[in-house]
Amino acid sequence: MKTEGLLRRSIVLLTGLFILTLGIALSVKANLGTSPVSSNPYVYSLGFPLTMGMFTVILNIIFILLQMALLRGEYQWIQLLQLPVAMVFGAFTDLALYLVSSNVHVSNYLLQWLCCILSIVLVALGVYLQVKAKVIYLAGEGLCLAISKTFHVEFGKVKVGLDCMLVIIGVISSFIFLHELRGIREGTIAAALLVGTTVRLYSRKLKFMDPLFGEKEPDVTVTWISSADLKKNLIITIAREFGSGGHEIGQFVAKALDIPFYDKELIDLSAKEGHLSPEYVKAHEQKLKHSLLFELIEQNYAYVEGERSALDILFETQSKVIWDISEKGSCVIVGRCADVILEEHPGCFTVFIHAPKEFRLQRIIHEYGLSPGTAGKEMARIDRERVNYCRHYTHLNRGKPGSYDLSIDSSVTGIENAAKMIVDALYKG
Repeated sequence: MKTEGLLRRSIVLLTGLFILTLGIALSVKANLGTSPVSSNPYVYSLGFPLTMGMFTVILNIIFILLQMALLRGEYQWIQLLQLPVAMVFGAFTDLALYLVSSNVHVSNYLLQWLCCILSIVLVALGVYLQVKAKVIYLAGEGLCLAISKTFHVEFGKVKVGLDCMLVIIGVISSFIFLHELRGIREGTIAAALLVGTTVRLYSRKLKFMDPLFGEKEPDVTVTWISSADLKKNLIITIAREFGSGGHEIGQFVAKALDIPFYDKELIDLSAKEGHLSPEYVKAHEQKLKHSLLFELIEQNYAYVEGERSALDILFETQSKVIWDISEKGSCVIVGRCADVILEEHPGCFTVFIHAPKEFRLQRIIHEYGLSPGTAGKEMARIDRERVNYCRHYTHLNRGKPGSYDLSIDSSVTGIENAAKMIVDALYKG
C-alpha cells in the first residue's frame, strides 16, 4: 500500500512539474516577463550557450547548497531528492519551451496578456499538484524554509524577500550581459501577485480531488444538545464596533443571566493553549493592519504543505479555546469572530452592537481619556483592523444586520437597556 501511495504521489508530482513548466514556457512566449524564480534562468539562457532548463538546474543546485550551508548538522539528507527533481524540472522546462515555441504564436499585446494569464493558471496548477503530492519540496521553497528556520522569520516573508532578491539579480544580470532589460516586466509582477493566490483558490475549489491524493475528509464531530437542555447551554456572542459599548453590554448580560463572561480573559486562555505570551496574543489578536500586504505574504504559504503564518496559528488556537468554552456551558463571548466560529453550535445567539461615529467618539474620549483627534484615529484604526481580520478569516463583512440574530444601536438604547433587550430576546425566544 505504501509503495502504491508513493507511486501515485510521484505521478502527481511529475504531472505537476510538467504543467508548471508549460506555464513557464507560456510566460516566456508571452514576453511580458517570467516569474521571479524563472527570471534568472531565462536571462542567462539569452546571454550564454546553455538552455533555460540547464540554468534552472544550476539555480536549484545553488539553492540546495545554500540549504546545506544554513542548516549544517540539521540538514536532512532526504532533501537531496530535490536534486533529481530539479533535473527533471530542467528537462521538462526545455521540452515545454520546444512544444510552446512550435505551436503557440503571439502577435499582439492582447494575446501576450492572454498568454501570460494562461501561464499563471498553469503555473499555479502545477504548484498545487506538486504540493499535494507531498513527495519533496522544490529547491526554492526548501531554501525559504531553511532561511525561516535559521533566522526565525516567517516563511511567507522569506518567500517575498527571496523573490524580490531574484528579481533584482535578474535585472542587474540582464543589463550586464544583454545590455537591456529582458525577462522581467509587468508579467513578472502579475505572477508574483497572482500565482500563490490562484494556488489557494485551487486548494479551496478542488477539495473533491483530495481522495485522489489519499487524503480523507477530517472527522469533525459537533455535539448537538437536546431542546430540553438548550437553555442550559446558551452562548451569546457579541460582535461590536469600537466604542459602542459591546464589552459593558456583555458584562451586564452575563451578570443578569449569572453565566461566565469572556473578553480579555480569552487572551490568557489563548496564550496558555498556544504556549504564547499574553503580551503577544494581546498585540496580535483581532488585528490585521494591512490587508493587501498580509494577503501578499499569506499567499506564499500555498507553496508548501504544513506551514502556516503566526496569525493563522493564533486564530486557530483562539478558535479552539472558544469551542472549548462553549462546550462547558452557557457564557457570553465578546469579539474574536466567535459568531462565525460557533455558527454550528445549536445554542449560539449572535448579537452585533453598533452606534454612530460621534456617539462612539465621545465614549472613547470619556472611557480612555484621549483627545478628540487621537480618539478619532484610534477608532478608525481599530475598526479597520477588525474588519480586515474578520474578512480574512471568515470571508464575511462584519456589521451587516442580517448576519446576526439581533443588531442593536447602543446610542438609541443605552448600555443597560441594550443588555436588557438581549436578555428579553433570549427569554422570548
